Amino acid sequence: MLSATYITDDKGKKISAVLPIKQYQQILEELEELEDIRAYDKVKAKKEKPIPLRDAIQQRRKK
Repeated sequence: MLSATYITDDKGKKISAVLPIKQYQQILEELEELEDIRAYDKVKAKKEKPIPLRDAIQQRRKK
């Protein structure tokens, strides 16, 4: 569970949050994992024929 400290403006509206560094790092790790999952899902949705890694590397080197 997150334990944030909120910074408010003069009217009491929350404008920022302060998190312990470990919680912040955990959030960043989870976001990175989510990005990886979304990228994987995007590629799988294309239903293209897979190619061997060495062929993909050779194609990248030619560019």
